[in-house]
Amino acid sequence: MSLSKEEAEARLKARGPVPKPVPAYLPTAGSPLKVDENLYASIRDSPRVKIGEFVLPIRSGRAWKAPAGSIVRISTPEGAQVGDLNIWNAHNPRERFWAARTKQLHASHVSTYDRLWSCLPYMRPLVTIVGDTLAWYGVDENGGRVHDLLGTGCDPYVNAVLSGGAYDFHCRSNLARAVLPFGMTEADVHDVINIFQVTGLDDQGRYFMSPCPARAGDYIEFLAEQDIMMALSTCPGGDLSLWGFGADSEKEMIKCCRPLKIEVFRLEDEDFLRRSGWKPAEPSPYQGLHGMSVPRGEHEAKSSSS
Repeated sequence: MSLSKEEAEARLKARGPVPKPVPAYLPTAGSPLKVDENLYASIRDSPRVKIGEFVLPIRSGRAWKAPAGSIVRISTPEGAQVGDLNIWNAHNPRERFWAARTKQLHASHVSTYDRLWSCLPYMRPLVTIVGDTLAWYGVDENGGRVHDLLGTGCDPYVNAVLSGGAYDFHCRSNLARAVLPFGMTEADVHDVINIFQVTGLDDQGRYFMSPCPARAGDYIEFLAEQDIMMALSTCPGGDLSLWGFGADSEKEMIKCCRPLKIEVFRLEDEDFLRRSGWKPAEPSPYQGLHGMSVPRGEHEAKSSSS
């Protein structure tokens, strides 16, 4: 049974002022949440050699691998365009990006020196953001921020529910096709980071999206903290200035769709990372026993119970 208006007002009055909350996870010195900014800036600014490059057309997806210690740049060569990004351990697709935990550890929207963390039981950084030309955006007048972890990728299932239509080039579909050459399936596609996307919550806590502020040449850069595989979709909503559902919306949104560019670099001085003290990320040291001890055989089981 819901409260009456009078009861609700009485409870609000009794609650009194709410103290300003303290973030649950603070990046203190020496914490894995707090990177050595001088080190990471020196890695970012070191001379590079390009080892891979391609342009991703509108409303499509592609996956690629990048070795530990490499830098991946995703840019907007022709202007504003949102991209939906998935990340895995290159050798083990069960270890994949965990958007919810990353949001808790850092923020609902991420930028330079934030890390994108992997799921349990691995719990380690997949990448660290080392460059972001949209860091200037900050918080807009509606509370919007860029590089979104609040939401997830568009998909054909919710589209069918909300519009009754069938469209095969939503981000989830683009990512599902992208991973097929690597022996993976749609089941490996997970919650994304929406790069270049501005989102927030309105005064009633409802999710909103605003047009992408990127211009031609803007980029975000990631340092691979281990051997990784990435998959990217050029969102069919383009820059989100014409977002909607249904066949008419899809035809309209293509007017604001643009490609994204991917470049992968290694450092010219291949020994720099070792000399600097940087090492690939290690999994969480927790052994995963959860208070349980599994016997190796019948004899051990009988001995422990006697």
